[in-house]
Amino acid sequence: MDEYRIVERVKDWYREGELAWYYLLLNGNRISFVPPPSFHESNKQGQISDRTIGSVYLIGTIDDPIILFEFPMFDNIMDIVQLYIYKRGYVLADEPYGRYPLPNLKYYICGARHENRLAVELVDLDVAANNLNLTKIVSWVLGPKLLRENEMIEDDDLDKIVDLMRSQELFAGHTLDDVDDILYRYFVQNERELSKEVFKISQAYQQVFRPNRVVYDTKTWRLVLM
Repeated sequence: MDEYRIVERVKDWYREGELAWYYLLLNGNRISFVPPPSFHESNKQGQISDRTIGSVYLIGTIDDPIILFEFPMFDNIMDIVQLYIYKRGYVLADEPYGRYPLPNLKYYICGARHENRLAVELVDLDVAANNLNLTKIVSWVLGPKLLRENEMIEDDDLDKIVDLMRSQELFAGHTLDDVDDILYRYFVQNERELSKEVFKISQAYQQVFRPNRVVYDTKTWRLVLM
C-alpha cells in the first residue's frame, strides 16, 4: 500500500469533516476508515483483526496548538506504545484497542491543523518502536511469554514500559519530559534563546519517528512545500 495514497485519503476524510479516531482496514487494494464502535462490533470474534493495518487520529475543528502541529508524535506517543503492544500479540486490560491483538498493524497516522495548514504524519510502527527501544523494553517487562487466552497486560506493566521509554535521552540528549518543557517554553512562552535546542530536537524527532509528513493548505487543499 502506497503511503502517500494513505495520507491523501486521510486528508480527504478530514475535508469531509470526519474528526475522530479510526481504524484503517485493508481489503485487497482498497482502504477504509472504521470508527471504534463499528470496528468492535464487527470484530467480536477477531474476524477483522488481520485486516487492520493502521490507526488514524484526526483532530482540529479549531486551531490545534502549534506544538501539536509541528510535532504530532510527541503528543500522541502513548498511542504508539499501546498500538505496538497490540501488534506484538498482547491485549491491554482496559482494551483501548479491543480484545484481540492486531498483528498486521503497520501505521500510526495523526492529522493536526494550525491556522490554514493541515499536517498529516504517518509513521511505521516497527520503525518507531525500534528507534524508541520499545522492542527491547516490551520484551524485558513482559518477558518471552505468549499471550494466553483471556490474559491481559495490566496497568502496572504498561506503566513500567512507558516510564522506561520516557526516561531515555533520545532527543538531542533530552528525555521526553525535558522535550515537553523545552517546546512549551519556546513556542508558548516565547523563549527564543532555545531555538538551537529546538532545532536539534526537531532533527532527533525525524530520526526517531521517520515520519512521512505532508502539509496542506486548508483553503486550496494543495500541498505546501516545506
